[in-house]
Amino acid sequence: MKIRYFPDTDTLHIEFRDVAVADTRDLDEDTLLDVDAQGEICAMTIEHASRRAGVPQFSYEQVAA
Repeated sequence: MKIRYFPDTDTLHIEFRDVAVADTRDLDEDTLLDVDAQGEICAMTIEHASRRAGVPQFSYEQVAA
């Protein structure tokens, strides 16, 4: 997984899997989903991320199963 934040455009890009993107779908006017050839989500782009996703205040926690 790769998470990139672009402060100049306030855009957050989350890549779940490094695969070829077959289609990009609008979830809403500020959220895009990239899907592979099988329709599985491989990435997400969030515009206005500081307001909508709490960026740049970000934390990551791995929880044991």
